[in-house]
Amino acid sequence: MKKEFRVKDNRDFQVIFKKGKSFANRQLVLYYMKKPDQEHFRIGLSVGKKIGNAVTRNRIKRYLRQAFHELESDILANYDFVIIARQPTKNMQFFEVKKSLMHLLSKEKLLKK
Repeated sequence: MKKEFRVKDNRDFQVIFKKGKSFANRQLVLYYMKKPDQEHFRIGLSVGKKIGNAVTRNRIKRYLRQAFHELESDILANYDFVIIARQPTKNMQFFEVKKSLMHLLSKEKLLKK
């Protein structure tokens, strides 16, 4: 994922948590906030240490980045997203992570028709 598509700064994370909206399912929590001045979406990923060791956490982040990459053309452009992985994600395969992410995005109407 290119640098301009990432939320990296802690202040950006905090603004999204405070001013954005959230929606969750068993596997993932999605925070999102509309940014009208932005021409593409940005994502921030958070996988806590309780979920597993570094290898497990990095695999989950890789799966989430790949899912966003595959859904890139379907996601509404001017939003910032923060995804927080929950415990069940450590045992999930890529297609399950992608399905869970699609569920969150479609429920909140963040996918193009």
